[in-house]
Amino acid sequence: MSKSQKSGGGSAVQEPKPPFGNKHQPKPGEESTLEPRPRYQAPQYKAAGKLEGKVALVTGGDSGIGRAVAVMYAREGADVAFTFLPQEKKDAEETRRAIEGAGRRALPLEGDLTHASFCRGAVETTLAVLGRLDIVVNNAAYQQSREEPEELSDEQWDHTFQTNIYAYFRIVKAALPHLSQGAAIINTGSITALRGSEHLLDYSATKGAILSFTRSLARMVLDRGIRVNCVAPGPVWTPLNPSDAPAEEASLEPSI
Repeated sequence: MSKSQKSGGGSAVQEPKPPFGNKHQPKPGEESTLEPRPRYQAPQYKAAGKLEGKVALVTGGDSGIGRAVAVMYAREGADVAFTFLPQEKKDAEETRRAIEGAGRRALPLEGDLTHASFCRGAVETTLAVLGRLDIVVNNAAYQQSREEPEELSDEQWDHTFQTNIYAYFRIVKAALPHLSQGAAIINTGSITALRGSEHLLDYSATKGAILSFTRSLARMVLDRGIRVNCVAPGPVWTPLNPSDAPAEEASLEPSI
């Protein structure tokens, strides 16, 4: 099924409409095999050089929201470093090509954000290779739905928090000494932080923590001239979704 929208030129464009069918993938999922393919190129978007000379670090920039952010930043003039897991190498290569296709430098950083040493290293490598750091986008996330609270193990709870909020703190802590007045920190939250979820207890809890983390951090670094914001997206079709639902339930509408 699809729905029609008007493009910038006034012609009707057929857009995909969920549910998208049985698309289960093993974690962490791969955007290159999603059908329909997420549209991160935004051909109607007109860049205005807003980030000329800037350097951004985007966690989870290989796919989904992170990829879209990384590519749009490059089109606005920024060089972009981005993190990805070893299993996401194919998607990371596509992101690298898209950034370089926009005429900017790309720095793919392979590693696991649940490790404090990788968080520190991602910042240090960005500085060493790209020369500065102006924008931090904390975006990478782990999600695994459970029907009942009793199904949620301590191990999953810990992994979700290590990925979704500990890594945010560790990246920020490593980056702050190198951020100057006018720098920005942007954290990806979720609508689940505001309304909860009957299937994502741990994930929703981390997204609520991200919201409070953002508010408190913004106050703490206000006198440094550093801006801190949180975005709270609704449903987005990314590898996070088909790699969460069981195969027989992968037709569920996308969530974040």
